[in-house]
Amino acid sequence: MRTPFISPTQLFAMIILFELGTALVLPIGLSSAQNSWLSILLALPGGILVYLLFTYFNKQYPSMILSGYIRQIVGSYLGWPLALFYAVYFIYISGRNLREVGDLLITTSYDQTPIVIVHAAIMGTSMYMIYKGIQVLFRLGEIYLVFILVLGLLSNLAVALSGAIEIRNLLPVWGEGIGVTLRSAYPNIFLFPFAELIAFSAFLPYLAQRQYARRIGILAILVSTVMLSITHAMEISVIGEDMYSRATFPLFTAITTVEVAEFVERLDALVILALIIGVFFKMTVYAYAATAIAADIFKAAEPNRLAVPIGVSVFFVSMMSAWSFPEHGLEGAKSFLTVQPIFLVYIPILLLLVHLMKKRFGHRGITSG
Repeated sequence: MRTPFISPTQLFAMIILFELGTALVLPIGLSSAQNSWLSILLALPGGILVYLLFTYFNKQYPSMILSGYIRQIVGSYLGWPLALFYAVYFIYISGRNLREVGDLLITTSYDQTPIVIVHAAIMGTSMYMIYKGIQVLFRLGEIYLVFILVLGLLSNLAVALSGAIEIRNLLPVWGEGIGVTLRSAYPNIFLFPFAELIAFSAFLPYLAQRQYARRIGILAILVSTVMLSITHAMEISVIGEDMYSRATFPLFTAITTVEVAEFVERLDALVILALIIGVFFKMTVYAYAATAIAADIFKAAEPNRLAVPIGVSVFFVSMMSAWSFPEHGLEGAKSFLTVQPIFLVYIPILLLLVHLMKKRFGHRGITSG
């Protein structure tokens, strides 16, 4: 049995930060046009089901992270390489997140700074967090969630007071039918950001008061979904659906138009700070999950020593995955509907089916009793 380190409130905070992460930075649900905020709400049930699936695995294999119960379910010969693929996948996504926050900073504030310097500074901080361990990471997440909530409240209040919101930009609701909005929710928004909660399979075994895992996680998903929906609705209402679909960072574009009483300007600094916090924690969660899996499958005596090789790998992916941000987006679009469903949906469902078959025919795994 692993010693629990994470409190329910820390898990709550980290799930919210993770779900907001890059979903605040990038436009999502573009195919549903002005109804993308509705698509986010429609994707909510799928996100809850994904989280419930991994809390079920955690209940059945309470001392194991993802790589452990993969090997327990399908055997070591198939499970070991499959777990390794998950570690590589988490490194890949963490690298993409690093690229996104790096390009955000280059675009908005540090246009004269080489991106390699920006990436190195962010990744160095993330590596230090991983090295210090899960307790430090989640304690900081608990603190920084307060900053995110305060910054979000101030920014939305400023937008509302500025008079920049145009409700007609959100109309007509269901203009192209519920089918278009639903197809935007599934698979697009379901895969990003909801199904990405698979990364928390590396943290659930460390949770104190395990009986609260489901309700705390579901509450965090509900809160983050409402926050995402409100934010993207605000973006569309301010800059319009056409600009929303063309903007690289629509939240930043929307907030730069705000001026309150001719003296409150440059709110983009608040937005950049909030976005950096969210993306930093998301990429660090992925990198830590990759570190935990690598430590498990390679039987590392001191898992924190893997922070450096994993961090260097994430940095390498962020620099080599694409030569420009538009290319980064195209490369991501190619993998989105090919690689993502395999790791986030198909394999977990197959694991569940195999587990249930073994359980049905008497070959039980490690259970919580």
